[in-house]
Parts: sequence; C-alpha cells; structure tokens
Amino acid sequence: MSTSELKVLGVAGSMRENSFSLRVLKMALEGAQERGAQTRLLALREADLPMYAPNASSPALEKAAKDVEWADAFILASPDYHGSISGVLKNFLDHFYEEFAGKLFGYVVASHEKGLTAMDQMRTAVRQCYGWSLPYGVSINGAQDFVQGKLTNERMEQRIKMMARDIVVYGRVIKTQFAQDLAGKEQETFAARYRQA
Repeated sequence: MSTSELKVLGVAGSMRENSFSLRVLKMALEGAQERGAQTRLLALREADLPMYAPNASSPALEKAAKDVEWADAFILASPDYHGSISGVLKNFLDHFYEEFAGKLFGYVVASHEKGLTAMDQMRTAVRQCYGWSLPYGVSINGAQDFVQGKLTNERMEQRIKMMARDIVVYGRVIKTQFAQDLAGKEQETFAARYRQA
C-alpha cells in the first residue's frame, strides 16, 4: 500500500444520539475524504466496549480493534463533562494505546467553556502512547454555533476544514517517516523501540 494513502478513524465519545461533537467529527471526516483520505467512524455509543480490564475480550472489542489497527491517524471527539473527557472515550483509550505510536491525532470537544482541559487530557494520553497531536483542536459550543441543526459559525467551519486538511497532510508525512524509521537501523529515534526483532 502506498504511504500516500491515509486512513483516518474518527472516534465519537458521546453517548448522546446526534451529539454536537459527533456532528463536527463527521464534518471533519468528510473534509478528510475530500483531501483523499479513507475514513471510518467508530461511535462508542454503539460500540458497546467492555470496561477495561487486563486481558478483556469480547466481539465488540475485537471489532473496534480492527478499526484501530486499520487507522493511520485519528480524530477523537468528546463532550466536556465537568472539565474532563467522557467515560466511554477514556475507556477506549485504556483499551487501545500500543497502536497509537507514530500516528497523528486531532481533537474535537463540545463545550460551553472552551473544552481546554478535556482537550488537554486527550493530548496528554496520546503523548504518553507516543502518538503525535495537531497543535490545536476544535472546540464547539453547540448552543451558539448551531442553529436548527446547522453549523452557522463560519470561523468554526473554517477551523474544521483546516483540521481535515492538516490531519491528512501531516498524517501522511508522519506515517511515511515512521515507516522509514521502523524499516531503518538508526537507534536515535523513538520508532526503534517498535521494530520487530
């Protein structure tokens, strides 16, 4: 497979049907498709993942694992719950962490208070798993930015388009370099720890 082909997995961390974070995530995935990426959506509301436990196993977990392994880049979306990410998204991150190394992440938060702490928690978790993060995220205020189900905030629409563009462009760069580092012999790269013996 060509390293120019990028596969982006959107992970929706809201338990609400048609939540604001899910709507924005879908817009970002559509934008990534327009930039040539393949996309998938993993809606945790429907995924029915078991609570994390060592050696946990279930058909739902195996299905989600296939999506995670498929992805080259991710967009995580969550509501802001009391300054934190949703429980289902945290549970997802607990299940899948080894698969994140060398992959790029973007972030969407639905919040009436900018969602900065929730976004920082996602970014911190990804960094601990040796993933890369876009240096910004998208914070949506559903009550202000949507009118009758439609996004009316033009600046927010532009930011979503920017995220879609950047996840594809920089995702390809990181994917290509990480693959080269895995295949190489240089030890002064964090990718060396992921080489097969």
